[in-house]
Amino acid sequence: MSTRVVRPTAVRPVAFRAFAATIAAAGVLLAALAAPAVSARAEDPAPGAAVEVHPGSGPNAAVEVVAVEGKGWLERRNGNLVLHVAGTPYEMGFQHGRLLRDTARGLIQRIQTMAALQTAQDPKNPVVPRLKEAWNRVAPFLPYSIHEELRGLAEGAGVSLDTVRIANTIPELFHCSGFALWGKATQDGVLYHGRILDYAMEIGYHQFAVLIVARPEGKHAFVNVGYAGFLGSVTGTNDQQVSFGEMGGGGEGQWDGMPMSFLMRKGLEEADTLEEGVAIFRDTPRTCEYYYVISDAKIPDARGLACWPDRFNLLVPGEAHPDLEVPVGVKDAVLMSAGDRFRLLNARVIMDYGKFDGARGLALMRRPVAMKSAIHTVLFAPAIGKLWVANAVGTTPSSECPYTEYDLRELFEAKAPAAPPADEHAAAPLPAGEPAAAGR
Repeated sequence: MSTRVVRPTAVRPVAFRAFAATIAAAGVLLAALAAPAVSARAEDPAPGAAVEVHPGSGPNAAVEVVAVEGKGWLERRNGNLVLHVAGTPYEMGFQHGRLLRDTARGLIQRIQTMAALQTAQDPKNPVVPRLKEAWNRVAPFLPYSIHEELRGLAEGAGVSLDTVRIANTIPELFHCSGFALWGKATQDGVLYHGRILDYAMEIGYHQFAVLIVARPEGKHAFVNVGYAGFLGSVTGTNDQQVSFGEMGGGGEGQWDGMPMSFLMRKGLEEADTLEEGVAIFRDTPRTCEYYYVISDAKIPDARGLACWPDRFNLLVPGEAHPDLEVPVGVKDAVLMSAGDRFRLLNARVIMDYGKFDGARGLALMRRPVAMKSAIHTVLFAPAIGKLWVANAVGTTPSSECPYTEYDLRELFEAKAPAAPPADEHAAAPLPAGEPAAAGR
């Protein structure tokens, strides 16, 4: 049975409401200052419209090594930035900062510009002090390894540690969707885990997108669909075929716990199984209100989670829930979205039930299941070693942009190549409005 969460309305602090209100105006200003023109927003696709896919792995993929730093390296695959980091927490942070120095600085500068514009517009409620407060409250709940990786990132990128901390504290909330389909719902029984990140496109995160392949010492390797300068995760899978996606709710200000993006990171690094992934989210002190889809392609199976700092609800496919609405749905499926988007997602699943493969999984996420603010859409199929990623281009939502298909096994098994020093070949800064890692 598919599952929909009824999300309570949360009252957001004044500073965050003001910051959100300023995003659109600041985004327009930054876009106007950019040299390249941004793409026009795509119209909703016709039913059954094909999804464009390009290779990011294999003999037909265009792969270019950009730079090497220690055990890490940066490459472009089909024009997309792919960052490999490995070693101790500090080493991974330093590799990230050094190899993506200009790109990470560009995103941090953009966030600082947005914050400055918000403060000028509403000087009585500046957002930066709230972000500092958030950091001071979540910091005790972060493991030493994250603090060390943040320190390495700051030193590698040549920016202050306080700046990196604040940038990594911004909550990834707003509206998202996610699903997991397997067993009778798919063509071959394989589990497909889809993830749509709908998040304030005007900020321009998608212009700094990067696929991160991390190999931390003593922990699971994982792939993180992320952004330059950010160490947490909102979308990822690990080498045990356990995948994670989140949806933001409300409750800003409830910061006495591990931040969502680092809780996701903890799951990627530590979970061997679906059961272990669920236990990590249940037992770790949490912040705010979030919803998750966790899947394990080995079984295959998945669960939905509805989480608050003081409550934890496990959503089991096929079972009703006393507190959360469970509509008429299908077996071997977990669906999470809201309102009309959920109803359309559910209808699409029923229409193609039993036929889902990679192509239909990608089509399932097209507009208007994805919002116009979708900045990345991702489909995991770890059992067959497949990963599809699309990032927004200009103002066109990611669900309507070309995908790049990667071989997860190739990414996890990749070895560091020989290359010139990173200082001479680090990723060049990108002008506002031009995507750093959009599928082409």
